[in-house]
Amino acid sequence: MKILLLTHAFNSLTQRLHVELSRREHMVSVEFDINDTVTREAVDLFEPDLILATFLKRAIPRDLYDKNLCLIVHPGPPGDRGPSALDWAILEGATEWGVTVLQAEAEMDAGPIWGSAHFPMRAATKSSLYRREVTEAALSAVLEAINRVESGTYTPERITGALRPLARQVDRQIDWKHDNTECVLRKIRSADGQPGVLDRVRGQECYLYDAHPANHMSGAPGEIIGTCNGAVCRATTDGAVWIGHLRTKATDNPLSFKLPATAVLSGGLEGLPEVDSGYNEILYREAGSVGYLYFPFYNGAMSVRQCQALRDMIVAARERPTNVLCLMGGKEFWSNGLNLNVIEADERPAEASWENINAMNDVVRELILTTDKVTMAAMQGNAGAGGVFLALAADRVIAREGIIMNPHYKNMGNLYGSEYWTYLLPKRSEAGAAIMERRLPIGAPEAKAAGLVDMLLGSEGFETDLRVYVAELALASEDLIKTKQIRRREDEAEKPLEDYREGELERMKLNFFGFDPSYHVARYYFVHKTCHSRTPPYLAVHRKKG
Repeated sequence: MKILLLTHAFNSLTQRLHVELSRREHMVSVEFDINDTVTREAVDLFEPDLILATFLKRAIPRDLYDKNLCLIVHPGPPGDRGPSALDWAILEGATEWGVTVLQAEAEMDAGPIWGSAHFPMRAATKSSLYRREVTEAALSAVLEAINRVESGTYTPERITGALRPLARQVDRQIDWKHDNTECVLRKIRSADGQPGVLDRVRGQECYLYDAHPANHMSGAPGEIIGTCNGAVCRATTDGAVWIGHLRTKATDNPLSFKLPATAVLSGGLEGLPEVDSGYNEILYREAGSVGYLYFPFYNGAMSVRQCQALRDMIVAARERPTNVLCLMGGKEFWSNGLNLNVIEADERPAEASWENINAMNDVVRELILTTDKVTMAAMQGNAGAGGVFLALAADRVIAREGIIMNPHYKNMGNLYGSEYWTYLLPKRSEAGAAIMERRLPIGAPEAKAAGLVDMLLGSEGFETDLRVYVAELALASEDLIKTKQIRRREDEAEKPLEDYREGELERMKLNFFGFDPSYHVARYYFVHKTCHSRTPPYLAVHRKKG
């Protein structure tokens, strides 16, 4: 089928559907829902068999759904209606939720149902549920709907419930004098990643994100009682929560985007204790002869400070009496490379970009030079740009079947990229040049076929299956390490590792300090969530000339 993905943004769900539908040999094109005229033009150009609305913020024009089959992916079970489906599910403590694929009609979310899927709810943020459970359920429901459309015999039925309103800030407002920890977490999680929960922190109006329970911490309800790795700890009626990120409300503030909480509140935290653990960005655990290194950075972004901490942990892990070092990343994201928000907040963004890419390079270098252990990257979450090449620096790459990888840099203002990719990619894939130029997301099976991934594991029981594989690898580690050391010496003799870095950084220097501002413009638009003015041609295949 010819399927047009109509979306507000090329988000994680839309990327997953693009990959999965293309794999099934559907002709897929994407159009950003900018305005009705542009959407009509896209439909006229592409003449799709099906319009699939994956993530919209406004209604589809009536003339389009009257003439074309338009199916909407709604993040709620059959009968649920309204723009804040997942928000209400979290706020009200739902134990089961779902996704419905329904036909567009004048009445919101009331059309005939073509597919649906259910899942148990986790105690997690809205963005986490969306990237994982909602995405998996949406894929199942979309494939069911497409099969029914293709059959030509299916008659969809209606299940219509009451239309629920948009969740407002008053619906999530925290009462610090009366709300317990579970209630505070539920409210913040219902709005993470957007729009956040509006609150007043040390006299400043901010949106709260990235909340976690703070074990063994307590104080006067509502008070800030400590800091840890950029997060602040705030007391509740029965304990406390860590709040990792804030966004100032003031629209005239040039820093009105998500930043580590202590950066937003700088100057107002004097005298607070810095807690050694609690908001843990990096964790190291050992099981037998295997070391597991976790680094669940928020949204997968890695600042200079975080890169330096991760590099130091890799160096320390090398000294441990283990045979295998397994890098686990985070369950939400493996890594997305540079922390563009922290760079944008710097008064000298070009220099901050340079420092961040060098700090990323230092992490990758230490992993490449870990020649006395077998190294592994276990990718449970999506990865982008330099984060992909951090994984490729390991000897073995294991990926969850449902993850999406974006190994290219060019979408961020034609960045050239570093992280030793000119050394790592050719060693793994003959299709390296095409991968870097294509700009499209890659599914885990496609990454395996291209040589970027060595083994795929299912979502169910990922860590259990991984530990079985790692234990077997540890038994064969002696021979693998010897082979690895020989190869590294041969590679160094052929071309020193630092020559790759210097060559990449020469190109990156032009991106950061050169006359072309594309990277700085793209970073600004990304950080400030600027709406798209057009759909790029690599997504909108219907707009490609010829």
